[in-house]
Amino acid sequence: MSNPPRLPDTFNRLAWSNLAAQSAEQIALAAAPIVAVLTLGVAEGQTGALQTALTLPFVLFAIPAGLLADRISRRALMAGAEALRAAALAAIVLLLALGALNLPLLALLGFAAVCGTVVYSVAAPALVPSLVSSDLLPAANARIELARTIAFASGPALGGALVGWWGASPAFGFAAALSAIAVVLLSGIYEPARAPVPRRHPFQDIREGAAFVFHHPLLRPVFVTQFIFNTGWFLQIAVFVPYAVRHLGLTAAGVGIVLTMYGVGMVIGALFATRVMQRVAFGTVVGLGPVTGFVASVVMALTVLVPSPWLAGLSFFLLGVGPILWVISTTTLRQSVTPPRLLGRVSAINIMSYGARPLGSALGAIVGGFYSAEACLYLAAAVFGVQALVIWLSPAVALDRQPNMVGDEVAAGC
Repeated sequence: MSNPPRLPDTFNRLAWSNLAAQSAEQIALAAAPIVAVLTLGVAEGQTGALQTALTLPFVLFAIPAGLLADRISRRALMAGAEALRAAALAAIVLLLALGALNLPLLALLGFAAVCGTVVYSVAAPALVPSLVSSDLLPAANARIELARTIAFASGPALGGALVGWWGASPAFGFAAALSAIAVVLLSGIYEPARAPVPRRHPFQDIREGAAFVFHHPLLRPVFVTQFIFNTGWFLQIAVFVPYAVRHLGLTAAGVGIVLTMYGVGMVIGALFATRVMQRVAFGTVVGLGPVTGFVASVVMALTVLVPSPWLAGLSFFLLGVGPILWVISTTTLRQSVTPPRLLGRVSAINIMSYGARPLGSALGAIVGGFYSAEACLYLAAAVFGVQALVIWLSPAVALDRQPNMVGDEVAAGC
């Protein structure tokens, strides 16, 4: 068994900052609705408004963040974003101490904190290729995703536990401290200088990035596949909890255990991603995620006929393992074929595929309301089948190896 590749120290600072930043995000996202209900006494409709405020920045600010990431220092942009998040979370702690926190202020400060998340998420993939060589990109992206999955798997539980054990202030204070640690780590990263970017109208820059993605024979099907995947995933997750309680007979604890299998699958997938990519053709790895997602959706739909919590757990585990390989391999693909001057905008357009999430949730509400949760699971399986078909009909799966990294001389749309 080959030893894992050694990554540069400057990248390792980025990886540790990513773990701190992602953990801060997950703890704060878990604590916010708990505080809203237990401390502020808000009702369900108001918590829905809070969740909307915590997701809007991904739609509103991904593209502006991409423009900034291509114009200024990505390291400095990320450090500033984390400082913004730390300040917003610290302000929540202060307001709690003064007894002055209310729902509008919680939503506003949570919105500001998530803006930091968006900027970090856009700039980090654009920064990685300047810190590692081309052959280390898969290992570097796997390390980044491992940190994200650990935070995703443990952050919500930790956030809830902190609120339950010690109250809201320690939870938000701990998250703010993690963001501050991320700022310190980012400040020690050396980012190679980039060529100055000519000043143009922002819409010209946005159009250039979008044209590159949607005219590129490899990136276009990746974006379409990801958009469809997010639709199917949120269509399924929108109805799973009531379906699990009613049809599978699960308690609240049982639902939590089944959902935890998603995080377990993500961690295992991230741990083994580098070895898989060393042994399997690059294009095959790209195709594995969508196929695994389709298999997982079929397994979940099978629970309609065989109401087994074990099958539901297996479905979520597969949805964790396969798609994490997709994230790592397609991030590597984008970084390899995108000119450095476009990486921020291309990363931002990729995040815009998250816009399919409310579409999937809306489909779940409509189909579940007019028909049943079972109908939603069948429809989700069909949607997952479409995304697997899209990627397997694309030239991306025919790649034998990771493409060579391109330079800024590559024209947009090539």
